[in-house]
Amino acid sequence: MLPYDQVAVVILNYNGKHFLEQFLDSVIQNSNNARIIIADNASTDGSVEWLSKNQPSVEVIVLDKNYGFTGGYNRALAQVESKYFVLLNSDIEVPENWLAPMLELMESDGRIAACQPKIKLFSEKQYFEHAGAAGGFIDYMGYPFCRGRIMHTLEEDKGQYDDTREIFWATGACLFIQSKLYHQMEGLDERFFAHMEEIDLCWRLKSAGYKIMTVGNSEVYHVGGGTLSRDNPKKTYLNFRNGLFLLFKNLPTKHLLPSIFIRMVLDGIAGIRFLFKSEMANFLAVIKSHRDFYLSLRYLICQRKKIPEKRLFFDQVYKRLIVSEYFLKSRKKFSDLQDIESLK
Repeated sequence: MLPYDQVAVVILNYNGKHFLEQFLDSVIQNSNNARIIIADNASTDGSVEWLSKNQPSVEVIVLDKNYGFTGGYNRALAQVESKYFVLLNSDIEVPENWLAPMLELMESDGRIAACQPKIKLFSEKQYFEHAGAAGGFIDYMGYPFCRGRIMHTLEEDKGQYDDTREIFWATGACLFIQSKLYHQMEGLDERFFAHMEEIDLCWRLKSAGYKIMTVGNSEVYHVGGGTLSRDNPKKTYLNFRNGLFLLFKNLPTKHLLPSIFIRMVLDGIAGIRFLFKSEMANFLAVIKSHRDFYLSLRYLICQRKKIPEKRLFFDQVYKRLIVSEYFLKSRKKFSDLQDIESLK
């Protein structure tokens, strides 16, 4: 029998009572006897009170303030003893048997650090969803993309990604991970606050010799954009800043300076585009992201030193620029990308 009692499904909540009302029942009913835990980031919308009244069997960890996605999970998971953690977004509906394929895979190989199911769009369940789709990859400029999602183009699920295979990163929207490795890696980097933090964690795990997998016979349904919309200047800031954090922490030295330089040039072009579109808040967010990258260099250097140079992982980094593939060559699907075979 699969050890569901060794799995803790931990949902981080911040003013998401409406999502808990809508989706928590599906998690409780379809997770066998896995532990269900809500970690609350000091919500002010009555989430904790609603849980106490309506879901008294669910464990609740109440944090004293909003620590963001990274800090919230780190503090909550420090209080949870379990062989496996599942970091699950509050805006996800889970179907029957979503957990078993992932647990079975994790139990089969101790070198698998983490995995994810297929992430589908809640509103149109035949399509993949932006945050993870059927497994994540990254190019040498730090731009993430997925099987089933390139930039903002979503593929319809026609069974093309029903396989279980190795990927570069698994989504933080539904991340199944060995708890001991989560703690050994010191969890999510709290400087990221939110966005791309799971890519950083997966990259560090791969540098330590572990595998990240996607499980093609498990799927969940994600609303997406529940905290910050795509055009929110704060999200723009986090994505641009954290992209630089990600590269600086994890790239091998010979690739580091060229990649950082080119990435900053591309960021500048994106900033000018925001300016011409009269999106002044997003333009300023790009400027602020670069400023804060420079201000964080001492911290990033210390974090980078924790990974020996010889172990810095680069094998599954896509060696072409995904922005160029998408916008200049109109390659909208994962299978259309040039040299994608090298990642398979």
